[in-house]
Amino acid sequence: MYPEIQPYKHGYLDTGDGHKVYWELSGNPQGKPTIFLHGGPGGGCSPTHRRLFDPAVYNILLFDQRGCGRSTPHASLENNTTWHLVADIERLRKEVLKTEKLQVFGGSWGSTLALAYAETHPERVSELIVRGIFTLRQEELHWFYQEGASWLFPDLWEGFLAPIPDAERGDLINAYHRRLTGTDRAEQIKAAHAWTRWESHTITLLPSASHVQALSADDTALAFARIENHYFVNKGFMDEGQLIRDAHKLAGIPGVIVQGRYDACTPARTAWDLHKAWPQAEFQLIQDAGHAFDEPGILARLIAATDQFRT
Repeated sequence: MYPEIQPYKHGYLDTGDGHKVYWELSGNPQGKPTIFLHGGPGGGCSPTHRRLFDPAVYNILLFDQRGCGRSTPHASLENNTTWHLVADIERLRKEVLKTEKLQVFGGSWGSTLALAYAETHPERVSELIVRGIFTLRQEELHWFYQEGASWLFPDLWEGFLAPIPDAERGDLINAYHRRLTGTDRAEQIKAAHAWTRWESHTITLLPSASHVQALSADDTALAFARIENHYFVNKGFMDEGQLIRDAHKLAGIPGVIVQGRYDACTPARTAWDLHKAWPQAEFQLIQDAGHAFDEPGILARLIAATDQFRT
């Protein structure tokens, strides 16, 4: 990865409907504009994400999506949909980067948001780099939160089931929604930790203590679980299969799709479907990787992609 850097500018975007979205710029102020879209939803950005881009070449915009990270109000679900976030990106493009076009980079949920933005504003995207492809189709949600990945991780699955009584286990996403949006703070925190532990323990090919630790604090876990679950209950606020259906709108955008072969969180089938619908993009299936962006094979290919598009 590129060396650690500090932002040269940061601030808050007042959305006008109750949110203040934290943003930061780092790298070269006169450089090529790029925006990094974090996962979750609800995950927030980290300083590590700045290091995916050559700081001598890129003007790097990171932002914490509504309700998470340094954005306020914390863990808020009000006015928090895919299309609110697409509008936030467009305002950040115009008001912060002040550019006609920008490179868009997103992984996991960030790939969902990147595709939603690029399909809405294809004329604004210079290149599109997506990783760990996730489009919120019902079968994708069912795989990870109901039946599928549980067959690979039966020991970890027991922890995910633990907060939910047997009678409610036929629809776990909605059962968690009731607890994460309830009024009992202790039950909220218990559910949030069970939700985040399931994801943080299963996103890498081999166990990773750093990914588990990243979501261990109560407030971080609550924002992540509440916002993520809110989006999943509402199917991403999109039509079923919308992002694959509309991938033809990406035809004029240079792109790279990076996917781990053994991704148990967002299985390779979705990345393959996107590849078939957007054949103009370079497709990279990493044979020794799971889901996380910092697994060696995935990380190497992501940095190669940002280097490829430097000029």
